[in-house]
Amino acid sequence: MRTLARARCTLGAHPSALDTALAAAVLVCMVAGSFVDPHGPEGVSWGLRTPDALSLALMAAGAAALVFRRRAPMAVLAVTGGVSVVESVTGDPRAPVVMAAVVALYTVAASTDRPTTWRVGLLTMTVLTGAAMLAGPLPWYAQENLAVFAWTGIGASAGDAVRSRRAFVQAIRDRAEKAERTREEEARRRVAEERLRIARDLHDVVAHHIALVNVQAGVAAHVMDKRPDQAKEALAHVRTASRSALDELRATVGLLRQSGDPEAPTEPAPGLDRLDELVATFRHAGLHVEVARTDQGTDLPTAVDLAAYRIIQEALTNVQKHAGTRARAEVSVVRVGPDIEITVLDDGAGGSTAETAAPPGGGHGLLGMRERVAAVRGTLTTGPRYGGGFRVHAILPVKCRTDAATDAADATEDPV
Repeated sequence: MRTLARARCTLGAHPSALDTALAAAVLVCMVAGSFVDPHGPEGVSWGLRTPDALSLALMAAGAAALVFRRRAPMAVLAVTGGVSVVESVTGDPRAPVVMAAVVALYTVAASTDRPTTWRVGLLTMTVLTGAAMLAGPLPWYAQENLAVFAWTGIGASAGDAVRSRRAFVQAIRDRAEKAERTREEEARRRVAEERLRIARDLHDVVAHHIALVNVQAGVAAHVMDKRPDQAKEALAHVRTASRSALDELRATVGLLRQSGDPEAPTEPAPGLDRLDELVATFRHAGLHVEVARTDQGTDLPTAVDLAAYRIIQEALTNVQKHAGTRARAEVSVVRVGPDIEITVLDDGAGGSTAETAAPPGGGHGLLGMRERVAAVRGTLTTGPRYGGGFRVHAILPVKCRTDAATDAADATEDPV
């Protein structure tokens, strides 16, 4: 079995050698069949006969043409069909030259489409069978004539079946390759989205806490000599802010760990339930912040809750960086129908009236806000206020698209 499989692989790797071997096998079969005489003097009996030279020459020509059956299948079919017609008309008794035409017809059917197979197959069957019945030495109803019709039909059908199977297998392979490419593209897309999300989290954490550390460190340096107690309080705030920054950075970086790495922190992502704590950090830094909320009892999805928290955090951080601690900020969280609206205003009293007046290379805060809002299918509006200050307004859906689809599916399954 191994030797046979190895020989098959070798021949499959060399199509010309395979065609040559097939042509030799067909020639041997035709020559062997030409020595058998199925018609004896007393009815059907098997005896030996000697084929004439013309039959041997036609058999050799038909077998030789099969060597080129892959390169020019139509031409090989024409040659083998021609020698078969000549043999049907002149051979007496007839030699099985039509076997070469059957192999050539199989090759045409296996290498072309179905309409071509139908046309060429019907033409070949008609010509060979008609020549055998009308011009041959035997009666038209002889079994050899019917055998020509049957074998040409079998050759065309077998070739069409092989072609269909090859097309089916190739379609399966194409679908598998396409699915593999789709999986790889989806994996790359998810990786890119996760990297972008982690980058936004890192920016929000670092910008917020480092801004607080910067302000409190400046206060401590300013009052260190005259009011040491206030300097100690400012340094305490610096310590608290830095500790919070380290904790959040550790939690964010923990997402990048591999499966075999130590356990990452499992603290839940911040949301609007920690809004008072967030505002308190800015108030300790000297920024006057007022909060108004009418979203009590609203249960937000995790992604929307985190986006709302980060938008407020980034907006207040920008107020502190660009407007200064003397500015007054207002934060409102309002439930309006199916959405929740986040608004952060400042009067710009302590510095620039345009929050986008960031140092060169900055501006990632507003970009991060827009990406977060777009990720949850919301809208964001930012810009200077009339009379000074800046306004950040975000509209976030209370339910994500996946949650809405789940609810709709549940309602369809159970309309009661």
